[in-house]
Amino acid sequence: MTERKATVTCPTCGLEESFGTLAAARSRIEEHREGTGHDPLWELSRLASGVERAGNEAGVCGRLDP
Repeated sequence: MTERKATVTCPTCGLEESFGTLAAARSRIEEHREGTGHDPLWELSRLASGVERAGNEAGVCGRLDP
């Protein structure tokens, strides 16, 4: 079974899909935007600690840890 790395949801129409790769989730977001004009969201599963740390330091993966 493939680990879910991201879930894409759309508050406008109720879309909810899970993906095993971030690339697939990102493609679905763009496809949904182009096809519907909606603005879907994604929720990422826990990433490797180094990725989370780098994101925190860059300020791109949510709020900074204190």
